[in-house]
Amino acid sequence: MGNFVLAWYHSQKARSDVIDRQIEKDSRKFRKELKLLLLGSSESGKSTIVRQMKINHQNGFTKSELMMFRPTIYQNTLDSAQAIVLQMHNMNLKCVMPANRTFAECIVEYRVESTPDFVFSADIARAIHELWQDPIIPKVMDCSSQFYLMDSASYFFTEVLRIGAYDYTPTENDVLRAQVKTSGVTVTQFNMGQLSIDIIDPGVQLSQPRKWIHHFESVTSIIFCAALSEYDQVLEGKNQNRMQESLILFEAVVISRWFSRTSIILLLNKIDVFKSKLSKVPMEKYFPEYTGGADLNKAGKFILWKFMQANRARLSIYPHLTQANDPMNFRLIFTAVKETILGNAIKDSNILS
Repeated sequence: MGNFVLAWYHSQKARSDVIDRQIEKDSRKFRKELKLLLLGSSESGKSTIVRQMKINHQNGFTKSELMMFRPTIYQNTLDSAQAIVLQMHNMNLKCVMPANRTFAECIVEYRVESTPDFVFSADIARAIHELWQDPIIPKVMDCSSQFYLMDSASYFFTEVLRIGAYDYTPTENDVLRAQVKTSGVTVTQFNMGQLSIDIIDPGVQLSQPRKWIHHFESVTSIIFCAALSEYDQVLEGKNQNRMQESLILFEAVVISRWFSRTSIILLLNKIDVFKSKLSKVPMEKYFPEYTGGADLNKAGKFILWKFMQANRARLSIYPHLTQANDPMNFRLIFTAVKETILGNAIKDSNILS
């Protein structure tokens, strides 16, 4: 009898050890395979973050991948130039330099083809370059909150002669500033050492959860992006303040039952544009309760306060001020973000211990 009990004990102990090893293996696997949900309003910098991850953790872009962005960069450049000309018309302004008036007409009439072999006109590139140098442009840009102009417009105008070259190949800096409208769910996978990360971008509004709700299973954290610089901007084609829209979207995320135990990494992005804009466009005009003037720290803290006020569910929020298109800044910020992500994953994997 004693031998039977001893044999039974050893068999059960061996089975228990197998189970324990499997639990430990699954726990380690969970910590190594993390899912991050990437949320935020349009043009908040979500795509830039994914591209920075590719540059830093997937050996960057191949030449063929860079070339795929060429039609987008062409279109971004032209759209921005046409927006400037249209706003000049709305303000009843004309170029100071007579030649630029002809250039402006050519820019409005020009069209970009979305075919891979399309090459931007060198003449139109020169026209945009000359228009951007016209003395009337600062007056137009002082009213930038009155019309839609992408944040990367000045970058593309500065680089337009290079972009208009026949043999133009986009650089990684060009790609980081390119604006592509996304739709549908995209999942981007990265490896960082032993860690595998899936970054899930629903690419749709939260009012359409059935399209992407299944991606929420085992989400480690949410990365929520908001552009600091959008405090004076309106949504394209609408009359709603873009910062207010980000706050509404953030609150919808916070109070959702799907995220009741999820931490949120809040990236307040485009601090470079925000800094240059504060002295020109008073934030008090759009947020009367703000009283800090053009002080960058006070303005940044105010917007962070607005987001924290929206955290009615009292979730764990980890905020960072970022410039996603700056590789150095991104690496520094993402080091802190990675520590947060790993800490949350370890905490979650030990929930039954």
